[in-house]
Amino acid sequence: MEQHYSSDLFEHAVDEFSKLPGIGRKTALRMVLHVLRMDVNSVDAMTGAISRLRHDVKYCRVCHNISDVDVCQICSNPLRDSSTVCVVENIQDVMAIEATGQYRGLYHVLGGVISPVDGLGPSDLEIQSLVDRVGAGGVSEVILALGSTMEGDTTSFFISRKLARFDGLRLTMLARGLSVNDELQYTDEVTLGRSITNRVEFRVEM
Repeated sequence: MEQHYSSDLFEHAVDEFSKLPGIGRKTALRMVLHVLRMDVNSVDAMTGAISRLRHDVKYCRVCHNISDVDVCQICSNPLRDSSTVCVVENIQDVMAIEATGQYRGLYHVLGGVISPVDGLGPSDLEIQSLVDRVGAGGVSEVILALGSTMEGDTTSFFISRKLARFDGLRLTMLARGLSVNDELQYTDEVTLGRSITNRVEFRVEM
C-alpha cells in the first residue's frame, strides 16, 4: 500500500527521486529527508548543478563523449594520439578506460551495441560517423573495445566489415583478459589496463 504524506510537496519530491535507476521509494524517502536537513544554499547549489547538467552538457561532435563544448577535452588535447581511435559502447566505458591511465589515444562512443531484442540496429548507433571519421584520414588504428557479449561481438564484426575497405588500417581488440559477458565499465582497472596494453589483431573466426 502506497504511503501518503502530510505535505504534497514532500510527496512529489519522493515521487521524483524514486524515478532514478535503482532507487525505490524507501531510499527516495531517506534522500528527501536528507535534502530537508540540508541548508538552503547547498540545496540551491545541488539543484543548479543538475539543471546546468541537463541544459548545458553537450555531446562531442567528433567522438560523441560528453563535453561542455563542441569538441571534448580528450579530442582537443594535442598530447593525445589522434591516429588511434578506441571504439566503445557508452560514456561509462570511456571513464573506465581513462581510469586505467594506460591509453593515450582518442575515442568513438557508439551509444549502444547492435541488439535486435532492444530494437537497436546499426543505423541507431554512431557507426557511420566512425566510418566517415576513418575515411577522412589520419587514423591508423581502430581498437574495438566492446564488451565480450554476443551483442558486442556482433557489433565488432559489423564494424570490421564496414572498415575493411580502408587499406593499411590496423583493426585491434582488447586482449581477452575479460571474461565472457563482461562489460568494460564493471571490469577492474588493472585487468582493463592490461587488456588495452596487450591488445591483439581483430580476426573474424569463421
